[in-house]
Parts: sequence; structure tokens; C-alpha cells
Amino acid sequence: MSGQNPQKLKKYRNIIIDRGRTIFTSKRREQMSEQEKKEIQIQMDDATAQGMYSNLALIVHNETEFNFDFIYVQPEQPKATVRARIISSPSHTKRFFLALEQNIKHYEEQFGAIKASCSMDKKIGF
Repeated sequence: MSGQNPQKLKKYRNIIIDRGRTIFTSKRREQMSEQEKKEIQIQMDDATAQGMYSNLALIVHNETEFNFDFIYVQPEQPKATVRARIISSPSHTKRFFLALEQNIKHYEEQFGAIKASCSMDKKIGF
């Protein structure tokens, strides 16, 4: 995202709540009536807008929450760095999963299938 025009990114910074569902795409916004729209203004500082790169994620959960650790593993290094930890409720995690699934579907329709590497048995720098 670095180098992107903040005005172009602005439309992606809106989250719309539609009858309890979180919608991350701005296209649905035009389809909802004024009564159904509830918009939350979200601010983002410059450092956060730059983003963090992660090439590994660990997910653990218990009855009340999901923990997502986003990690960067440097090639040929013996240790990795947790870049961010996100703690989320089960219901929000499910909504996030559905939104991610929908976005992957749209991505693949536009750019082609994503090849997922299933080589989990490979050593990653440890």
C-alpha cells in the first residue's frame, strides 16, 4: 500500500454494518436504502496505513476468542518476529472469514486462481 494515493484508499476504509453483518466492500453501499446504512468513520495514521508484511500466521482459539498472530520469517534466520496479534470474538471471526472468502472469490474472478502451497512440512527458518 505504500505509495498509494490516500484518496484512492479512502473507499476501502469504510465499514458498513448491514443488519448486523459487516460489509467490507463499497459496492453494496449503493444497493442499500438510507435506513439500512450505518457508516462508521475510521481514521488511520500514516504508519498503520503503510501496513506490515507477514508470511506466516498462527491461529489459536478457546471458547470465547480467536487469536491471530501475524509473523514475519526471514529466509535462513533462526527466529521470527510477531508483527501483530489480533484477538477477536468467534462471531466477528466468522464474519471476517466470510468477507475474506468473498474477496478471494472476487479476486480469482478478476485475476485467476490463487495457487495455495500446501507444503506445511517444510522447515521455515527454524
